[in-house]
Amino acid sequence: MNLLRDWYQRTLSNPQVVILALSLLGVLLLFVVAGKTLAPVFAAVVLAYLLEGLINRFEQLSIPRLLSVLLVFIGFLGGVLLLLFGLAPLLSRQVTQLVQQLPNYISQGQELLQRLPELYPQLISTSQTEELTNRLGADLAGFSQQILAWSWSSALSLISLLVLLVLVPLMVFFFLKDKVLIINWLTTYLPKDRELVTSVWSEVDRQIGNYVRGKVLEILIVGAVTWATFSFLGLQYALLLATLTGLSVLIPFIGAAVITIPVALVGFFQFGWSSEFFWVVAAYGIIQALDGNVLVPLLFSEVNDLHPVAIIIAVFFFGGIWGFWGVFFAIPLATVVNAVLRAWPRRAELPEAG
Repeated sequence: MNLLRDWYQRTLSNPQVVILALSLLGVLLLFVVAGKTLAPVFAAVVLAYLLEGLINRFEQLSIPRLLSVLLVFIGFLGGVLLLLFGLAPLLSRQVTQLVQQLPNYISQGQELLQRLPELYPQLISTSQTEELTNRLGADLAGFSQQILAWSWSSALSLISLLVLLVLVPLMVFFFLKDKVLIINWLTTYLPKDRELVTSVWSEVDRQIGNYVRGKVLEILIVGAVTWATFSFLGLQYALLLATLTGLSVLIPFIGAAVITIPVALVGFFQFGWSSEFFWVVAAYGIIQALDGNVLVPLLFSEVNDLHPVAIIIAVFFFGGIWGFWGVFFAIPLATVVNAVLRAWPRRAELPEAG
């Protein structure tokens, strides 16, 4: 009972803590209840948040905000058009080529498996290789059907995608242009006595702002370096693999390990057990090492470090709740949780026994 009384006096008796808890509960309910419906709005908010840093840089140069918003938004639209009409067709072409090449890769893999009993008779038998081959064939057939189903559903939702490509940039523009009006409107629904909420938001704003901008820059640098390296080494599907490698930095530790598999498989099926294959694997390892030990410390020097275990738990936890988007925003959400825990009142140290 004493523990419960101490907890009550430390938390619920403090109006600042109650306001913070209700604010967090309201945001959580909004995501749970309307997360899928309002996903385009949330995406527009994230993009506007990302572009706000560039606008602040222009404003520091004494450029009016409206002009800064127009300049940044025009650059944003140019980047979107470049992705849609420049990068997307190339990626689509390489994905199509890879899917067409899959039967050849499967046959090469089956031939390799069938040779294993001859090379290592003490480790694996012919019956085991046949069973493994049949199982892999069934799994790949199911995977191919999933790809076809996904392609069909994607074609059906093309109109919705085109609508979002118009509405999301439009919302981004108004979020940037009317930022002050929107924030003032939202704050009218908050209590005046909200110092703890303001303190937590200031910490979250600083941490997530630095993280998002740094992560986008990291994706661009890692993707560009990987594409240049794979192209120099003559690896097939260099742009596709480089894009996957760049996006893999969104999920630390896990992303790099997962993308290693397609990079190694494409390199093996193209070059076999040759020096070119080992050069590809070595180059990929060097890029990952430089990213983790040089680029990340430079880009995220102002962001509080989260323990690797905390990052992995955040990926599993938020990914289990919200799927892909939970994984995508795992680290920003973990940063929010960390800021709340740091601001939450803690039990005062007990006096030492005399």
